[in-house]
Amino acid sequence: MTDRDLDRFPGTSLFDRIARAVCHAGCLPRKELYEAWEVARRVRRLFRGGRIVDLASGHGLLAHVLLILDDSSPQALSVDTTLPPSSARLHDVLVEAWPRLQGRVVFEESPLESVALSQDDLVVSAHACGALTDLVLDRASAARARVAVLPCCHDLAMNDAGSLSGWVDGPLAVDVMRAVRLEQRGYRVRTQTIPALVTLKNRLLLGEPG
Repeated sequence: MTDRDLDRFPGTSLFDRIARAVCHAGCLPRKELYEAWEVARRVRRLFRGGRIVDLASGHGLLAHVLLILDDSSPQALSVDTTLPPSSARLHDVLVEAWPRLQGRVVFEESPLESVALSQDDLVVSAHACGALTDLVLDRASAARARVAVLPCCHDLAMNDAGSLSGWVDGPLAVDVMRAVRLEQRGYRVRTQTIPALVTLKNRLLLGEPG
C-alpha cells in the first residue's frame, strides 16, 4: 500500500484513518492491514487494558492498532527475531497521526522465548507460522496471561492434530487441539473467525485464565 491507494480510504472512520497512515508508510501489503484490523477489534471486544505483547510481530501493526482502540493499555512490546527495517517507518506515521502513541511502543529484536511475560499482559500474534503459534500459546499460558492467536502455515509433521485428522482436515484438527490444550490449562476459550475474504487462515483463538 502506498499513497496511490489513498482514494480507497476517503472516509472519517477509524479504519480509514489507520489505512491512510499505512498508505503513507508505503511498506505493507493491504492484506496485513485488514488482518490486523479484524483481529484487533475482536480482541478489544473481550480484552481491555494490560501491556500488549505482540510476538512474531513483523511490522508491529497489530500492536499499534490495539493501542489505538484501547488507550488504557500503557505500552505495547513488538517482538520478532528479525524486525523489518520499515517497521520504524510504519511506527513514525502512526505516531504522527496519533501522537499519544509516542514513547509507548517498544520494538525488540530477540527470540520469542526470551521475552518476560506477566499475568497482566495481553499476548497476541497474527499468523505466527507453524509451531510459533504453539510457542506463543505456551509462553502466554505459563505466565497466566490473556492470549489471542491467528494461526497459519500449519505443519502436520510438527503440529499436534490429536486423533481428529480422520474426521476433519489437518489444519483444523491442529487448531482444535490448541483450543483443547488451552482449556486443559484452566483457560476460558473463545473461538472466532475473521472474514475469509481477508485470509483463508482465519481462525482466531482467544483465551483468558479462569
